[in-house]
Amino acid sequence: MTRTRLGARILRVVAALLATTLAATGLFSIPAAFAATINDAALADESNTEEWLAYGRTYSEQRHSPLKQINAKNVAGLKVDWFLNLPDAVGLVATPLVAQGVMYFTGARNIVRAVNATTGKLLWTYDPQLAKHMGERMRVAFVHGSRGVGLWEDKVYLATVDGRLIALQAATGRELWSVETIDKSSGEYITGAPKIFKGKVLVGNGGTEGGPTRGYVTAYDADTGEQAWRFFIVPGNPADGFENAAMEMAAKTWTGKWWEFGGGGNAWHGFTYDAEFDALYIGTGNGAPWNRKIRSPGGGDNLFLCSILALDPDTGEYLWHYQTTPGETWDYNSNMDIVLADLEIDGKKIKALMHAPKNGFFYVIDRATGKLVSAEPFAEVNWASKIDLATGRPVEIAAARYEESAALVTPGPFGAHNWPSMSYNPATGFAYIPTIHQVLRYSDDEVQLDTWKSPAWDASAPTEGLGVATEITGNRSDGTRGTLQAWDPVAQKQVWEVELSALWNPGTLTTAGNLVFQGRADGDFAAYNAATGELLWKFPVGLGIAAPPITYAIDGRQYVALLVGWGSAFAALGGEDANALGWAYGRHMRRLVTFSLDGKTPLPPLPPPEVPTPIEAPFFEVDETTALTGADVYGQCSFCHGDDALSGGSAPDLRASPIVLSAEAFEEVVRSGGARALGMPSFSNLSDNQLSELRHYIREQAELALGEE
Repeated sequence: MTRTRLGARILRVVAALLATTLAATGLFSIPAAFAATINDAALADESNTEEWLAYGRTYSEQRHSPLKQINAKNVAGLKVDWFLNLPDAVGLVATPLVAQGVMYFTGARNIVRAVNATTGKLLWTYDPQLAKHMGERMRVAFVHGSRGVGLWEDKVYLATVDGRLIALQAATGRELWSVETIDKSSGEYITGAPKIFKGKVLVGNGGTEGGPTRGYVTAYDADTGEQAWRFFIVPGNPADGFENAAMEMAAKTWTGKWWEFGGGGNAWHGFTYDAEFDALYIGTGNGAPWNRKIRSPGGGDNLFLCSILALDPDTGEYLWHYQTTPGETWDYNSNMDIVLADLEIDGKKIKALMHAPKNGFFYVIDRATGKLVSAEPFAEVNWASKIDLATGRPVEIAAARYEESAALVTPGPFGAHNWPSMSYNPATGFAYIPTIHQVLRYSDDEVQLDTWKSPAWDASAPTEGLGVATEITGNRSDGTRGTLQAWDPVAQKQVWEVELSALWNPGTLTTAGNLVFQGRADGDFAAYNAATGELLWKFPVGLGIAAPPITYAIDGRQYVALLVGWGSAFAALGGEDANALGWAYGRHMRRLVTFSLDGKTPLPPLPPPEVPTPIEAPFFEVDETTALTGADVYGQCSFCHGDDALSGGSAPDLRASPIVLSAEAFEEVVRSGGARALGMPSFSNLSDNQLSELRHYIREQAELALGEE
């Protein structure tokens, strides 16, 4: 052991003793530092009933708890034990973590809080000052919250939207170190939770649609923040040489000058460490741009897009890969959960990896070899007829690639399953998947393929977009938009299904009490019989839910907790579906709510849902030509305020905003950054004409909506 590492260990011991002394005096209610207990062994321990130490609870990412004090027979008695109001105006999507009686979680603007897990008492808060660090880049992804923090030894780790990885002292929330992990000139950002294993912290990033970007993941030393290794997802310019043999191999599957577009592949979610095989699995992203005809005009599989990559956790070296969607062209990324379990298939025990990505197929892979075991559609799929088990490749339906003309394709860009987590229950043998049912029209008829250029997050003029236009045309044939389903990965078939009122719903939790918990976009928190799908309990929390629940036990009492705060990509891009839910921006208090069988705390009611009403302004005469140009400029606003200015709740509904009616007020907010502290980015590069065009477009949308009433 080096002197530096030995010194660090001594300091941690001293810190633990100091924390214990302070706790004894009553000055701190947080427990002693847990340096000795949060490690690889703890994070792999499936028997731990008291804590929830990682995003998926343990390294398996099963989101299954062995707790059964709350079970199918008594869950109807579940009541609020405690709650904490959170003054956060935007979405809450994180998975809270619980260690030694303390809960750690992220809220809006990446603010981290530590609370007493039995009372909800706030212990400390850390604000990473996002608005200050992001500056103009706030427009990249500011409203989309972090999916959580990570724990290791005596530290809490946060990855901020603007690209920093920060280590905090768990006992106090004091910042220990901070490192930059992305290229700040790019459209990259981070929404995922850091993955921690073997003394390293792994982060990825998003931003595939924000300009030329080449995806990568990076591992950092958990003690110091020093970079340990980096692995790129797609190859760069061959003229610059390749970082490793894997990139040289991948380059053979690309054509044209893909590096000029970046290639994409950003890995922003779906990281699993396999302690049994000492392997790290990375779910990789879609291509940049979406349309393969632009980025790789001669075709090709385009490795390692839309793949599961197995890497050496110590060095980042390539071990093996399985590509779910070769040569993808529909935004079918594989950033979804990668869940580990032992399955018995045809009398043989398989060390399995389970994956339900956007493309609609449920994959079972032998993680000892990386070979496909089985794959069947868990939702409606018409881009491929099946997965050929001999080759592992999809049998594509050619017309779905919109090579010659527009195509109606399912799943759409939201996927059949997005990042909201599926869970797996070893007792039932079922995976529980929040499923999306949607059909879209893909067309590049109006795209100039030969001259297309990558978009830029800081552009002052309209950009080229995705290389393809999409339009929602419908849902499942019976009208169903969203479901919760139980899937048998051995038989590869659906066991039961519950229809939900909205298209997008949050992730699931399953327990040994034969239960599945899931929040809903409509504001209900529900528990189902894990074997049959029977609804056993439902509690209205007063606001749409975007985060998955967790469970833990302290002093013999089992708790179920979740963050309540409408948000996520659907709240921004869900259009009419999201708008109709009525979770208007700034109307409802966000909360952390925790339940138990002994709960006796009343939950104060929130205002009912309300769909914003556009303002009538007869004095504002819309110029149709100006509004038409403004529609292009508005493309920079749609990621937060919604397509066609139809807000789903992530940001104010501009059709109902009086600010739009005043040229001076609009300029102050949009160009000068007058509302930056509230989360509104500044667009200093917009001209007076562009500001005027925006106002006319927004008011045109308001008048269209008023005319429909």
